[in-house]
Amino acid sequence: MANLGSGRFLVIGDPVETLETPVLVVELDSLEHNLAVIADHYHGKSIRVRPHGKNHKSPRILQMQIAAGATVSGVCAAKVSEAEVFAEVGVDNLLIANQVVDAHKIARLGRLAERADTMVAVDALEQVDLLATRTNNATLGVVVEIDTMMGRGGVRTVESAVALARRIVWTPGLEFRGVMSHQVPTRRPPTRRQRFAEGGRYIGRVLEVKRAIEAAGIPVGLVSTGESWTYDVAATHPEVTEIEAGTYALMEVPYAYMSEFRFAAKMMGRVVEKPDRRTAVGDVPIDAIGAPNGLPTVDGVPGVVVTGLDHHGVTLTSEGDMPLALGDSFFLLTHQQDITVNRWDRLVGIRNGVVETVFEALARGCVH
Repeated sequence: MANLGSGRFLVIGDPVETLETPVLVVELDSLEHNLAVIADHYHGKSIRVRPHGKNHKSPRILQMQIAAGATVSGVCAAKVSEAEVFAEVGVDNLLIANQVVDAHKIARLGRLAERADTMVAVDALEQVDLLATRTNNATLGVVVEIDTMMGRGGVRTVESAVALARRIVWTPGLEFRGVMSHQVPTRRPPTRRQRFAEGGRYIGRVLEVKRAIEAAGIPVGLVSTGESWTYDVAATHPEVTEIEAGTYALMEVPYAYMSEFRFAAKMMGRVVEKPDRRTAVGDVPIDAIGAPNGLPTVDGVPGVVVTGLDHHGVTLTSEGDMPLALGDSFFLLTHQQDITVNRWDRLVGIRNGVVETVFEALARGCVH
């Protein structure tokens, strides 16, 4: 028996139809399939996956990713607090893929480095100097982030990256590990040819920086670049050591063009109103499912689309007569999985329409 919050309980073996809605479910067959796709593709290759914990918030799902193979046996975290959650359950290879400048967070980084191999990203000399102010003696790994197209974190020039690497090498208590970047496709959906061309250009910029740092006499051990949409592109570049991939595990609608992966995460709701013959209202409010990249997509009910989402619920509209009756359950696919997962303490794992397990989203809400 597991508590889903608000006094709600479920029992392993319950039919999915008996779940109180809304509820975020994970189809286990699809999850396991997705993990196997990358593990199989990377079999026999030196490149590895560094699973991004922000996409599922769950140490148990991370353990499944590691057990499937072809990972670095570690995690990529968006925040120090996320890394702390995964370290608490024994993950000892951590990369915080963001810049950290707050004194309290830097102290926490130092404490993490005392018990796990911990790395953090920088893109400015001042950040390196701030990291050096921590008082503990544990060595902290540092990677230089490169902006390849997103216009947020990351150095903009090769010269800046080389200067940063030098400063890290010269700074006591810090260890230069390598370079990292993050990219998204500019065209949705891209064709396979477009993915390889665009992803290859971004990866090429990272490798240009890597080679310049090496030319300055500084070894580069880690090249962390790419993510789910370029997992196969990155595998064609021998200098890439790992990708920071997260979306592939649970999937979301904007990545539907990656047809080798299956939608594992789905929001289950029920019809609570039918104001007219073509309209139904479900009990899934915006509080339950993230929608910054577009309204959710109805799964498995042809001709029915989401036309509204607010704090009251979700509005479903049919091309003809609404096939869903009052009380019927339905499933929605999210367009932004990490924001959706972050709304839930637990994810319900189902197989063949039956509850099999519950995943605790222990890293939920870790924004510091």
